[in-house]
Amino acid sequence: PDKLKLGLATGGNQSVMGCSEGVKHTVLNARAQSTRAMYANRWKLFTAWFSTHSLDPSGCPVTAVLEFLQHLLDEGRSPATLKVCVAAFSAHRAPVEGVSLGAHKLVVAFLKGAQRLHPRPRVVSAPWDLHIVLDGLCLPPFEPLEHADIKWLSLKTVFLLAITSAKRVGELHALSVSAPCMRWGPNDNQVTMWPNPCFLPKVQSPQFANQPITLAAFHSDEGSRLPLCPVRALRRYVSATAQWRTTDQLFVRFGACRKGAGLSKQRLAHWVTEAISGAYHSVGKAAPTSVRCHSTCAIATSRAALKGISLVDICSAAMWSSPCTFSRFYRLNVVSLPPVSAAVLPSDA
Repeated sequence: PDKLKLGLATGGNQSVMGCSEGVKHTVLNARAQSTRAMYANRWKLFTAWFSTHSLDPSGCPVTAVLEFLQHLLDEGRSPATLKVCVAAFSAHRAPVEGVSLGAHKLVVAFLKGAQRLHPRPRVVSAPWDLHIVLDGLCLPPFEPLEHADIKWLSLKTVFLLAITSAKRVGELHALSVSAPCMRWGPNDNQVTMWPNPCFLPKVQSPQFANQPITLAAFHSDEGSRLPLCPVRALRRYVSATAQWRTTDQLFVRFGACRKGAGLSKQRLAHWVTEAISGAYHSVGKAAPTSVRCHSTCAIATSRAALKGISLVDICSAAMWSSPCTFSRFYRLNVVSLPPVSAAVLPSDA
């Protein structure tokens, strides 16, 4: 149980069990708390399956591990889920043949085969309509912003920042309201934000540490649309949460439980999807199903490319090292085609 709690391999790191509590605590924090919880959950599934087959999960051969992975694959688990499982298993058991379980040649070959047999489907169309969402954000309960409930103010602010900056959840989670990290422009229509080192994602690119997020007032094709200005929403949000926030993290909880505490990445992602659903309901339309927060990055960059923004600028904003990343994984068909009747029938019909 102590080894499971620490999330350590039962073989390679046995020596830590004889160390002081301070050393154990330091080694325990080598992984983020969310990662430890995820690994513990996967290990529980692993041990439960092996107990039904009368096998020892900490000392079973690699072939038995492959049988369990095949069992998950047959149940419909994705290759990405299998990779997380292998990482969790590697953290809880001794190396095999001198290497960690995840680096074993049979395991590597199995994961490659699973990826080829079950490739991730490529989404080419936008999962939700940006125009509908923007229209909904201009209506109650999001507007008027000065009288909007803190819930809708929070949802609107995080969505506008996500869609205008093309940043992912981890990068939005790292934003801070501290003085060195947030600077308002001289005309109150621009703000520049840097990430707070306390909230940096665990997978950090060199670009992310130095590149700020600069937001200017949002303008539509028809002209200025004040309800969609991200700077206006951000200024209002920071002001509304100033009295009860307990952290420098930009986005904080607004509920009665731990009000003012920093928001988790999972909850932040839920805010974005809830903002999309709320905007659909504001215009009287049914919200799309299976909306993911990560889709804002794809829609934002695809819209920018459609409007003539260069790929260099798009990659710089999204912090991609190559335009191939955008072309292969993020580019969507965001062109709104007219219905067939509009093309066939005359305009006065």
